[in-house]
Amino acid sequence: MLKLRVKLCSFAALGPGKANLLEAVDRCGSITAAAKDQGMSYRRAWMLIDEMNRAFREPVVGAAAGGRTGGRAEVSELGREVLAIYREVQQLAETAVSEPLQRLENLVADSPEPPPAGTAPGSGRHRPLRDDD
Repeated sequence: MLKLRVKLCSFAALGPGKANLLEAVDRCGSITAAAKDQGMSYRRAWMLIDEMNRAFREPVVGAAAGGRTGGRAEVSELGREVLAIYREVQQLAETAVSEPLQRLENLVADSPEPPPAGTAPGSGRHRPLRDDD
């Protein structure tokens, strides 16, 4: 499976998590409900949306303040366009790399064994993974 992450600027990227969150906000109509739908805290969802809103020329999500009936959030037209473009790029990338990825998957062990419990990443002869790995 391919997980596509697009670097937008020096502080933000768009990947499957943020794309799924945008879809959840669109479907649920609130950041609270979208956060719950995605299994994350409201604070985490709000921070991710704020990061996306800062990265683009216009907000991708707009919110109305809560009240007796609670707040509302709406994915903007720009947000829907961003999401559509991301999904298009994701589909094109998956199509382009499907054959080599299948060859790679064929080389993976049938039942790969996880590292022993208590083994810290970077211990022994292994080094921690970097972004460019």
